[in-house]
Amino acid sequence: MYLMGHIRIKSDHNLIPQPGWRQKVFRVIYLSNTNAGKLFDIILLGVILLSTMIVLMESMPSLSLRTIHAMRDIEFVITMLFTLEYILRIVCVKNKKDYIFSFNGVIDFLAIFPFYLGLFFPITHYFIVIRLLRLLRVFRIFNLLDYLSDGRYIVQALKSSSRKIYIFLLFIFIFITIMGAIMYIVEGGEGDFNSIPNCIYWAAVTVTTVGYGDITPQTPLGKFLSLIVMICGYSILAVTTIIVTLDFQQFRKQQTKVKKQTCVRCGNVENDSDARFCKKCGKRLPQAKIETKSTGPFSFSKWFFKERE
Repeated sequence: MYLMGHIRIKSDHNLIPQPGWRQKVFRVIYLSNTNAGKLFDIILLGVILLSTMIVLMESMPSLSLRTIHAMRDIEFVITMLFTLEYILRIVCVKNKKDYIFSFNGVIDFLAIFPFYLGLFFPITHYFIVIRLLRLLRVFRIFNLLDYLSDGRYIVQALKSSSRKIYIFLLFIFIFITIMGAIMYIVEGGEGDFNSIPNCIYWAAVTVTTVGYGDITPQTPLGKFLSLIVMICGYSILAVTTIIVTLDFQQFRKQQTKVKKQTCVRCGNVENDSDARFCKKCGKRLPQAKIETKSTGPFSFSKWFFKERE
């Protein structure tokens, strides 16, 4: 098996190529347990940030044409490097389909696809900022998987509260439609409130407390109605926060209740599943296993939530 920092990767005949140059390339571009692999990943993150900054600066109208051409040349070189890396990632694995259709494989493809698409549709060139998603590898490179474990709790809380959120969003849609129609009647269909769709837009902006100010009521009754919608907006934010927070706390308690760690020194069995040290004697605990479902060796969950030592 290969060691990646404190992370243990089990050998997989579909994942690791046979000994030779492919296996050497595999260790560099997929693993971070060697100096060459970690250096490659760090350089890759720096190039991603540089490429993103170039795309952002290209949209500035104050830049000269010469500067824009220089940036395009740099971006061309970076894209060629990303293309070469993507090809190597495919070549050096045995089961290429597992990588190509995995989360990371799709992201790697989207990191280079906008450049080639921009040759035919120039405006799509700015989709290159999708490359920022590749920065998620920073958690793997610097052994920060504990942060992703906490993020998994949030995702699970959102999933468990999805039905409540859907019902709540339906209620919000009905509410802003009714309030938009009422405002159309109150304002008499004049000014910016000349149609119910415009009034619905005003209601959505107001109830979400965004307050662009591009559409404002002129009548006293309309201003009073705006005040009511604003107050309802704050209540809506509080309700959605409470829904997700309660589900998050419940899921966290279930995980902590099901998975307890036992201290090998004092025998304390009340250590939380994500604890690193014993609550009683301070002995370092073996890292708890994070159980995730995966469909292949390159799935998103298997890529980030590896089995810990």
